Amino acid sequence: MRKSQSTGRLARRVTAASTAAIAMLAMLVSIGIAPAEAHDTIGGNEALKGRAYDGHVADPSPGGVAMEAISGARCEDGMAAGVFPCHKVDLDAFVPLTDLDVTFVNDIWGWEDNVTGMQVAIVGAIEGTVFLDVTDGRNPVHLGTLPPPSSVAGDPGNLWGDIRVYQDVAYIGSEALNFDELLAGDVSGGFGVQIVDLAQFRGATGAVDVELADRIDEISQSHNLSINVDTGRLYVLGSIAHDTPCAQDVGFPVPLGTGGAVVYDLTDPLEPGMIGCLDLDMYNHDVQCVVYHGPDADYTGREICVGSNEMAVRVYDATDIDDVQVLGTLEYLDVDFTDDTSDGLFPGAPAYYTHQGWFSEDHTFFFLGDELDEAQQGSPRTTYIWDFTDLDAPQLVSNFTDGNTSIDHNMFVLEGLLYQANYTAGLTIYDAWKAGQGRLTQRGYFDTFPVDDRTDFFGAWGTYPYFGDGKVVVTSSDEGVFVLDSRAKSSNNQFAPGRHR
Repeated sequence: MRKSQSTGRLARRVTAASTAAIAMLAMLVSIGIAPAEAHDTIGGNEALKGRAYDGHVADPSPGGVAMEAISGARCEDGMAAGVFPCHKVDLDAFVPLTDLDVTFVNDIWGWEDNVTGMQVAIVGAIEGTVFLDVTDGRNPVHLGTLPPPSSVAGDPGNLWGDIRVYQDVAYIGSEALNFDELLAGDVSGGFGVQIVDLAQFRGATGAVDVELADRIDEISQSHNLSINVDTGRLYVLGSIAHDTPCAQDVGFPVPLGTGGAVVYDLTDPLEPGMIGCLDLDMYNHDVQCVVYHGPDADYTGREICVGSNEMAVRVYDATDIDDVQVLGTLEYLDVDFTDDTSDGLFPGAPAYYTHQGWFSEDHTFFFLGDELDEAQQGSPRTTYIWDFTDLDAPQLVSNFTDGNTSIDHNMFVLEGLLYQANYTAGLTIYDAWKAGQGRLTQRGYFDTFPVDDRTDFFGAWGTYPYFGDGKVVVTSSDEGVFVLDSRAKSSNNQFAPGRHR
C-alpha cells in the first residue's frame, strides 16, 4: 500500500522520534499537504503550504504576471515594464516558466567561471535543475535542465530543492523520496545529492545535454544544502533517512536521523567524503558556517555554524567535526512552538518556524527570518537582529519590521546590504549599517508578485546577489526567473559607492 504524500513526506521525521519532526508533521498536514492516491505523481491538485498545485502554469500567474519574456525595463517612477513596483532595481530580463519548460521554481544559486567570466544561474524546479546563462543579463540563455533521479522524477518533494556551488562544481538536493523503496530498506531511491561539473558549460552558446558527474546516494533526500567555501565543507541539511553514522536505529526498515546535518569534505569537489554530523539532537533546517573573524576573540579562526532549527537558533563550534560544541540554543519568541492557536492563518500549525539567516560581513550580527510568525502571530514581516559580539551569549537586538504583510524567506548579505526574498513582496534590499541600533533601512525593492502582498506562500523564493556586478537573480515560484540590476548602496563608508559594479 502506498503512503499518502503527507504521510510519506513526514513519517520519517516522526519515526525518528524528533520533537521538531512531530511539530513539522502538524504544520504541513495543517497547511494543506494533500493526500494523494500515488506518491509518485505531482498531478491531481497537490498542495504546497496551504494552496493548490496542479502541475500547470497559470497565465497570468497568481501574482498577475503574464507568461511573456521581458528584457531591459528600467525602474522609473516606481514601476518597471508597467507591471512591477520597484525602487532602484531595474529589470534586465524576466524568463517565464513556460520558456524554461517547467511548472514551478524554488531556490537558486550561481556560478561565475573564473576562466571565461561566464555567469550561470542555477535554478531548482519540479522538473529538474535549470542552468541559465545570465552573463548578458538582458539576454539570458537556457543552457539545459538536469532531470531528477528517475526514481523520484514525479515526486512532489521536488517542490523543495536547494543548490550550492564549490569551485566549479554544483551540488543539488531535494526533498524528493521514493517512499516505497525506503519502506523496502533502500535509501538510494531518494534524490540524494546530485553533483554537476560546471566546466561543461564553458563555451556553450545554447542548450546542451547536461551531464551528471556523480551522486551522493547514501543520503535519501535533504531539505537544504550549505557550504563553507573557506574550509571546503558541505553540510547536507534536513536529511531524515540516511545510511550514515549520523543515523539512529529506531526500528524502521532503514536507519533514520533527526535531520541534523551530515557533513562532507570537498577536498576533491567531484568526490565528497563524509566526515561527520553537525547535530544529532535537532533538525537543521538551514545553516551558515563561517571561519569566524568577528569581535569575540575566543573563537577567531574557528568554524562557527549558526543553525536555523525550526524551534530555535543554535550556535555551534564545528572546528572539530568529531567533537562539535553547542555554544548556545537561542529562543526569540515567548510562545510555545506547538501552540496551535486558532488565531493563526494555519490552525494546527506551529506558532512560529525558525527558517533561515545570515551573518553580517564582520560577523558581529546575525539576521534571522521566521517563516510562520507573520501567519501565526499576526505580525508584519519581521527580521530578527542578533548581536553576536559574544558567541557564548548572543543578544537579540530587535524584531525589526517595516510593516509589510508578506512572509520573509531566504536572505543573504553583500557589501552591507541584506538581500531578502519575500514571498508576495518580491526582493527587498535593506541597508544593515544601523543593525546595532536594531534598524534596517530599505534601499531598494522589486516586486515579482505585483497583485498584492498577501500573507501567503506565493512569489519570491530565493535570491542570489553574489555575481558582484549589481546583478541579482530572483526566483518567483509561479512566475519564473527575474534577472535584476540593483542600484542600491549601503551608507556604510566601508562600502564605497560603485565598488561592486
